[in-house]
Amino acid sequence: MPAQDDARPEHPGDDDPGRGRRIGIDVGSVRIGVSSCDPEGILATPVETVARSKDNSPGAPDIRRIVEIVGEYEAVEVIVGLPQTLRGERGKAADLAVAFARRLRAAVAPIPVRLSDERLTTVTATRSLRDSGVRAKGQRGVIDQAAAVAILQGWLDERSARVGRAEGDGAVPEAGGGR
Repeated sequence: MPAQDDARPEHPGDDDPGRGRRIGIDVGSVRIGVSSCDPEGILATPVETVARSKDNSPGAPDIRRIVEIVGEYEAVEVIVGLPQTLRGERGKAADLAVAFARRLRAAVAPIPVRLSDERLTTVTATRSLRDSGVRAKGQRGVIDQAAAVAILQGWLDERSARVGRAEGDGAVPEAGGGR
């Protein structure tokens, strides 16, 4: 059984796996947005939208597809968005993301699956797409991918700042996150 605090958002830190692709996940009740980044961990890009399965077993079709993507991209870690309220409280959407992250964690072990605070990413993604001329109607899958990109890009930006700061101090994260 996972530890109680596996449901809290994490931050890039000393257990950074170093260079490699990361996968970003935006878990919804109907669809799952998926993104990835380059091996240097600089830029997140959309991958696909996976249909959410009603099956909550470890071998559910949505989990299997995400496991395939993790393998295809040779991911070193997976970042799942944790949608909290503006006050940092958990609701139904956060419980859904935590349950999905737990099942995914078991399926992709030993690759780490981390939760990242994703307040407002879907709202931001929808606004950005609308501003670029993409209409929301009929584009839900694109919005889910854009939200996954926002989740992963936030993680990468924070990671870059922390790894850069650690290298500037002469300390490199344990897992070889330096050059």
